[in-house]
Amino acid sequence: MITGLHHLTATVDQARPDLDFYVGLLGLRLVKKTVNFDNHFVYHFYYGDGLGHPSTIMTTFPYHGWGVAPGVRGAGQVTVTNFSVPEGSLPFWRDRLTAAGVATQAGSDRFGARSIRCSDPSGLIIELRAEPADPRQPWTGEAIPGEVAIRGLASPILSVRRPAETTDFLQSTLGFRLEAKEPGRYLMAAGAGGPGHRLEVHAADEVPDGVNGIGTVHHVALAIATGDEQAALRDQLVASGRAVTRVLDRNYFQSIYFREPGGVLLEVATTGPGFAVDEDPDRLGTALKLPAWEEENRPEIERRLPPI
Repeated sequence: MITGLHHLTATVDQARPDLDFYVGLLGLRLVKKTVNFDNHFVYHFYYGDGLGHPSTIMTTFPYHGWGVAPGVRGAGQVTVTNFSVPEGSLPFWRDRLTAAGVATQAGSDRFGARSIRCSDPSGLIIELRAEPADPRQPWTGEAIPGEVAIRGLASPILSVRRPAETTDFLQSTLGFRLEAKEPGRYLMAAGAGGPGHRLEVHAADEVPDGVNGIGTVHHVALAIATGDEQAALRDQLVASGRAVTRVLDRNYFQSIYFREPGGVLLEVATTGPGFAVDEDPDRLGTALKLPAWEEENRPEIERRLPPI
């Protein structure tokens, strides 16, 4: 029932540098400016392609000023957030990042794709992977040529102590398949496969246990088509003894959350209704959008959110 990736969410520091990096430098579109539904005085930014299609979305919670400590990157986490870019575009991205004062280094050549890595303003590891085939259409509203622009998420890296348990769970419960294997690394694919439909499972050797905080990924979300399929999957997970949240209304999709055997927090999110439910497609991300149940708190929310 899982069709691929939906989005990836990170805990970050300041709001303005986050926007400058993901929109101004990487060229993603801010498709929604809303608030964290668990703390409505914290922004929730959604970055993606022109309409915020599932598999293109990176989201962040800027928790600066809330006493959230820096996180520890390690086992039981998504440790690398990677984006798919066209083959031949890495020199462009290396030059663009360097000109902006962002240091880059070569990433590991895994599963037939070259990459470069950098850190975002909060310390997240960001990887740009030169993927040989990615049919997704990029957002080009930030003056980045379409032939080099980011297509969407590629294959986030899950670092776990016992990768066999994680890969077995992904296959037996969520319908992934093993697409490729390298020493200590497994490429798992769902749906049509390819970038935006993959997870990489890496053996976490000699690293600390991951602790959520500033500069770490909070969870990765997988896409499912309908609420009925999501409910059926939830029933299956509960019957197997796995702790799962109730279905939560995220306004732009419905969500459930649970941890896979290696400790990584997963979300399964429906593909609809999407980000145009409360904003015209050509105006996405231009206004602060609140869920209906928060509208009565809008004056206080707008007063306490940091200016951007």
